[in-house]
Amino acid sequence: MDVQSINRYAWDRAVERKSRWTVPVSEEKVAAARCGWWEIILTPTKAVPRAWFPDFSDADILCLASGGGQQGPLLAAAGESTGAKVTVFDISPRQLAQDRQVAEREGLALETLEGDMRDLSAFSDEMFDLIVHPCSNLFVPDVRPVWRECARVLKRGGVLLAGFVNPVLYLFDQNKIDEGVLEVRHQLPYSDLTSISQAERDSYLRAGEALEFGHTLTDQIGGQLDAGFVITGFFEDRWEGQPPAEFTATYIASRAVKVRHLK
Repeated sequence: MDVQSINRYAWDRAVERKSRWTVPVSEEKVAAARCGWWEIILTPTKAVPRAWFPDFSDADILCLASGGGQQGPLLAAAGESTGAKVTVFDISPRQLAQDRQVAEREGLALETLEGDMRDLSAFSDEMFDLIVHPCSNLFVPDVRPVWRECARVLKRGGVLLAGFVNPVLYLFDQNKIDEGVLEVRHQLPYSDLTSISQAERDSYLRAGEALEFGHTLTDQIGGQLDAGFVITGFFEDRWEGQPPAEFTATYIASRAVKVRHLK
């Protein structure tokens, strides 16, 4: 099954449906960012601590799998006076169009490029100072190539800010969750390709929904370490109203610094 094409279509549809993650930032937020008042999120609700960000002076910033006109334009506005350059890389043409819309509306210098987060061959080694990677690697079957590519394109000492799903979210039967019942059904790691029935998968595809994958913490956190990063910051978050958020945090954000690149 061509996961990349299915998920590209799903996110293009999400723009049409005005999903929360596809709505561009307002003029007011861009103006505030230009004055130094800004914040972005990697997970559903918590703002990334400002201390997590490196100096923006002449910084090259990659917003990875981060289309939708949200993080990219704010970072471009915040770094405008310091010479920072921002590139948004995403699988969805419609999501990238949201970033270009804001850039044109606000006169921001912002580059966009379409591609798969597992393959950053469009970029040279040690090109970026900062990668901002909000919750999106749940849409690829294997997350480790993402971390390896991030390590390759980041400069030594560069910073990776990543948000990802706590795999506990995928333990439960989604049909029962929709009824308000938490019933353990799946083993981890979870995959929409193998963990559910063909009928359920076909239903997702007919609805234009993306295929999802619940990666283990060994692959999410250990994968960053194995790629040559050290973790220097960490917090958990939850999306209220989304079971099992009333019992445990269901999202994680990490700050990692590249100390080496393991080829």
